[in-house]
Amino acid sequence: MDTKKLIVITGPAGSGKTSLRDYVIDKYHAAKVITHTTRAPRDGEQNGIDYYFENNESFNQLHLLEHVEYSHAKYGSSMEGINEAWAKNDLAIIVLDTLGAATYKEKLGDQAIVWFVQVNDPVILRERMIKRGDDIERVNQRICSNEYKRDIEIPDNLKNVATIIENNDWQKAQNQVDELIKTI
Repeated sequence: MDTKKLIVITGPAGSGKTSLRDYVIDKYHAAKVITHTTRAPRDGEQNGIDYYFENNESFNQLHLLEHVEYSHAKYGSSMEGINEAWAKNDLAIIVLDTLGAATYKEKLGDQAIVWFVQVNDPVILRERMIKRGDDIERVNQRICSNEYKRDIEIPDNLKNVATIIENNDWQKAQNQVDELIKTI
């Protein structure tokens, strides 16, 4: 790899974005870009490892490259976070919504490699969110949100730049990632 690259994983909630990110980190030692959120930690999540957990005041003081609000919680990422990851490895990885992914592709150009993760059955997405510990009422709210509806399909501005990863079968998704990593 001649230059620093950032894999941007996007797609709907429950599609397996975080699982694929963790797979790339574990197998290929990519550096994780840690992002910020105002949502409460899920069971087992740790500040500075999974996210930087912020309150509204601290979140609003950050220098963010992009940010969004989902289900009454703010999410955002910073260039400082990317540079911190690149200091560890020339290959870094981040999970973003489709708007964030488009912003990163626009601002980082060829350094950003966008993967859109999709699942063929929306029922599976809901089941995955519940299985990972999300509150059922919040899952139902999220599924009805405009953001979820936006992220369920690859947006037009990413169609020609993103690679689609089908995550209906975990082994097949891993195999596809293994092949994609060879091209970076």
